[in-house]
Amino acid sequence: MKKGGWELRIGILILTGGLMAWGLAADASDERQIPTLRSEPRKVFLYTANKLGVPILKASIIIKNGFSENGKSLYEVHASVDSLEYYGWLFRMNNRFVSTMEAETCSPIRYIKKIDQEGFFSEKKNYIQTLVFDYPNKRIVAEKAEIKERREFPLLSETFDPLSMFAKYYLKEEIHPGQDISMSIFDGVKLRQMVFYSKKGKVKSKMFGEVEAVCLESSTSFSTFDEREGKIRICYVADGEKTPILIELELPIGHIEFELESIGGS
Repeated sequence: MKKGGWELRIGILILTGGLMAWGLAADASDERQIPTLRSEPRKVFLYTANKLGVPILKASIIIKNGFSENGKSLYEVHASVDSLEYYGWLFRMNNRFVSTMEAETCSPIRYIKKIDQEGFFSEKKNYIQTLVFDYPNKRIVAEKAEIKERREFPLLSETFDPLSMFAKYYLKEEIHPGQDISMSIFDGVKLRQMVFYSKKGKVKSKMFGEVEAVCLESSTSFSTFDEREGKIRICYVADGEKTPILIELELPIGHIEFELESIGGS
């Protein structure tokens, strides 16, 4: 993996981690804006998020097999984050994310956030936001059609949404310990310049037991928590498959772990 080229996704990663914390918000007023799965899944990763050992969220990341659109070869990655039913009125989340990207480079073309969440200690959020990456004009166009909101942001080189970042580093690039990986990530709220530091170590998981893993860690602010600082740590099994087994978030509300529970797909 080239320095300055990582996008995370932090591999499923920030994807999941980033998604979970950065993009927690969207609107269900136009279901047609969230595309259905276009092909059979290539990989399906299912996670459970725990806080103080108690399950609080279920999450998934689905990488689709490639398809063609307007003469281009594309990938599509879907992610979801859902609260568990027994939290009821205290906290509810039903968020969906879809990234469409070029198959060769994993450069993002579209990123759609459908956020539907509310809680006793947080405001209700319900909207759909679509990001279009306009490379000829070096801009990102962010729209919320239901409220006719349209904003533009600069499109810098090596800029990804959280899911395309994941795809680039899971599908394309190698990850080695001792790297400092710079990237730009845009989640629809803020363009974030981030540096991930990689190191190798032992990680415990329910699926694999104790294994050697390469972990990526970065400090960042979280829009969900009024841009307060926290950390993201993503761990991949160091066996060539780069299975993203653990995503840890140090948030203003405390420590949350997304642990891989199952892998499916072709």
